[in-house]
Amino acid sequence: MTLTRPIAVLGGNVLHLLAAIGRVVIFAGQTVSHLFRPPYYHREFLQALVQIGWLSLPVVGLTALFTGGALALQIYAGGARFSAEAVVPSIVAIGMVRELGPVLGGLMVAARVASSIAAELGTMKVTEQIDALVTLSTNPMKYLTLPRVLAATLAVPVLVAVGDAIGIFGGYIVGVTRLDFNAAAYLKNTVDFLEFWDIASGLFKGAAFGFLVALMGCYYGMNSGRGAQGVGRATKAAVVSASVLILAANYLLTEVFFSA
Repeated sequence: MTLTRPIAVLGGNVLHLLAAIGRVVIFAGQTVSHLFRPPYYHREFLQALVQIGWLSLPVVGLTALFTGGALALQIYAGGARFSAEAVVPSIVAIGMVRELGPVLGGLMVAARVASSIAAELGTMKVTEQIDALVTLSTNPMKYLTLPRVLAATLAVPVLVAVGDAIGIFGGYIVGVTRLDFNAAAYLKNTVDFLEFWDIASGLFKGAAFGFLVALMGCYYGMNSGRGAQGVGRATKAAVVSASVLILAANYLLTEVFFSA
C-alpha cells in the first residue's frame, strides 16, 4: 500500500490534468462554433475591441520600446567580444518581430486582459447576471465569450505589429545615440535583413496568443467559484494559465515556422 500510494497520487494528478485540458478544449470548440451561428452582438464585440486593443496599446508600446533599447545594448556588448557589433540592427529587428514582440506583447495583454475578463465574468456569475441572461433566452457563450475571444484574436496581432515597430525604434534610438551607429546605415541594415516571413510569423503568433488569453479569461470567469475568493482564484488562474500557454504555444509555433 505504501509503495503504490505515490503512483496513485501521480495517476490522479495526471487524470485531473487531462480532464482540465478536455474541459478547456470543449469550451474552445463551443466558443468557435458560435462564430458561424447568428445572432451576433456587434456592440459587445466593438466594446471588447476597444478594451483589449486600444487600451492595451500604452503598456505594449512601453514594453516594446524599452525591450528594443535593452536588446540593442545586450547585442552590442555580446557582439563586441567577436568584433561583430555591426549585427546589432539586424538582430534587434529579427529578435523583436519573431520572438520578443509577440511573446512580451502577449504576456502584457495576458496580465491586463485575462485578469480583467475573468474578474468581470466571475463577478457576473457570482451576482447571477449570467443566470439572468439564460432566463432572457440569451446564450452567455455567444453574448459574453465569443465577442471577447474574437476581439482579442484580431486585436493582438495589431498590437504586436505596433510593438514591433516601437521596439525596433527603441533599438534605433539606442544604436544611434549611445552606440554611435550611423542613422542611415542602421535603417538600411534593418530593412535589408528583415524578411516578410519574419513579420508574418510574429503576427500569426499574436493571433494565437490573443485567442489563448481571451479564452482563458472567459473560461475561468464562466467557471468561477462563488464569493470573492472564487473570483480571486479565477483571476489568478486565468493569468497564470494564459501566460504558460503563451510560452508553450510560442515554442510550438516557432518549431513549425522555423524548424530545419
